[in-house]
Amino acid sequence: MLNLAWPWILTLVLLPLVLKWRKPGAQSVDAPVLPVGHWLSDLPGVSRRGHAAPLWKQLLLGLTWTLLVIALARPQYVGEQVQMPVSGRDLMLVVDISPSMDEQDMVLQGRSINRLQAVKRVLNDFISRRQGDRLGLILFGTEPYVQAPLTFDLETVRTLMQEAGLGMAGRATAIGDAVGLATKRLRDRPQDQRVVVLLTDGANTAGEITPDKATEIATAASIRLYTIGIGAETMVQRGLLGARRVNPSRDLDENLLTRMAQQTGGEYFRARSLPELELIYESIDQLEPIELEGKFYRPVTELYVWPAGMAIILLLVFMLISRGREWVVGKRQRREEKKDVD
Repeated sequence: MLNLAWPWILTLVLLPLVLKWRKPGAQSVDAPVLPVGHWLSDLPGVSRRGHAAPLWKQLLLGLTWTLLVIALARPQYVGEQVQMPVSGRDLMLVVDISPSMDEQDMVLQGRSINRLQAVKRVLNDFISRRQGDRLGLILFGTEPYVQAPLTFDLETVRTLMQEAGLGMAGRATAIGDAVGLATKRLRDRPQDQRVVVLLTDGANTAGEITPDKATEIATAASIRLYTIGIGAETMVQRGLLGARRVNPSRDLDENLLTRMAQQTGGEYFRARSLPELELIYESIDQLEPIELEGKFYRPVTELYVWPAGMAIILLLVFMLISRGREWVVGKRQRREEKKDVD
């Protein structure tokens, strides 16, 4: 939809007519009238006789003036309504990338994949569903680090999660430090929007802050902590002496993860397989729904450069034509004067 920001400026289009009306009977002249042979007569823009401006000049100058006035009125193109970034949760994803996440006890379409591959697959869909949330990503092993700060740019968070590699943060598991770092990043955000989703497959084996102490700090900061323990409970392991059934999740500290979630008002989930992990993140979607505010705006594109540019072009054309005609007339007059002398 076309619109003018300052439509009242269009009244200036009538300014030349008003000036002409105030001087009735006055004739426009192109330049001062000088006697033939005067030394100034050959200067550009000086005429030897007065005359009314030709119609083409009046029309060209009138059109140029009209375009300039339209440019001053600031024509704009107002687009269709676009929904603004909505206000949702500040949600920090905290993911264990210690070497134990390389355990291939997850199954996808009949083939075994490791735990981190399963997490990447599920989080890829989970992140894309959180439109309106500000998401952050913390990866941890021996030490935690912020892979992506809180942002509305979900595509970047998703890409950084897909690029995460096993053992990038060390070989141990610092659950307490990871929760402490997430709390530090969230504590200045609105109180009812602070959420941490922690995923791990083991127990706390490193770090300066114990998980219980980190949980106390998170509780004081009004942060809800959802914990996920990943890993199958049984897996067939083949060796030289034959196959045996083992528990690949024997190091998982479920009591700790349950206690951390309950103390912060969150919930603990157990993911023994890829389908269970998908259901867990779908459940978190339901527990932490996105809050839509329904704000809209219309994008505005400024168009004043087009009439302004056309006015400049017409003015240049006018000057070129005027100079060209003056040159032709001057050449003709000099030729006539030369004949008179001869």
